[in-house]
Amino acid sequence: MCAGIGVHSGAHVRMALQPAPVDTGIVFVRSDVKIVDNVIRAHADSVGDTRNCTTLRNKAGVEIATVEHLMSACPGLGVDNLIVEVDGPEVPILDGSSAPVVQTLQNAGLKTQHAPQRMIRILEPIEVRMGAKSAALLPPGEFEGLDLDVTIRFADPAIGVQRRRVQLTPETFLTDVADARTFGFLADPEIIRAAGLGRGASMDNTLVVDGGRVVNPEGLRFD
Repeated sequence: MCAGIGVHSGAHVRMALQPAPVDTGIVFVRSDVKIVDNVIRAHADSVGDTRNCTTLRNKAGVEIATVEHLMSACPGLGVDNLIVEVDGPEVPILDGSSAPVVQTLQNAGLKTQHAPQRMIRILEPIEVRMGAKSAALLPPGEFEGLDLDVTIRFADPAIGVQRRRVQLTPETFLTDVADARTFGFLADPEIIRAAGLGRGASMDNTLVVDGGRVVNPEGLRFD
């Protein structure tokens, strides 16, 4: 169990992580919704909005927002089956990283389920481009797992052009990914809040960048 505010809604929300049977997948349950279907599968077909966060929606129109950090922690630790009960419209942002979710899962303990795991194998390159942005899935090389190679480009010199490559295992996830936090720009809050977003954002859960520097007194967790 963990609790906190939603970075966009600003609402206080509680989240309980429950064990799930084989082949459940990751499933969100909106415990505050009673009249209609309140179960939302964490599946690509459920993605309803990607404006400043990822929002999942079921056929009844029930949504759960800002699932990114939890959805990073699950494959990062090798968790395939999990029921996530949330009593609000958004997953709590906590400290803006996956680390608190990782700690919660590790404290509860992970159990191996004895059933074959279905995997997708990439047999030929698949690429998507949107303007200057692109993403590609490529057939594996010597490393049989998820080999991530990511580049970001921002005008602010505090970020600039950065590249990171991680061959994902539970060990590399813990050392190289889990502590990474959400970031935003000091010039953006009024625009974001005018769109009804970012109401719960603060320097407790977001890295703030302004004029070539990170504003947060504690600085960065990674080089």
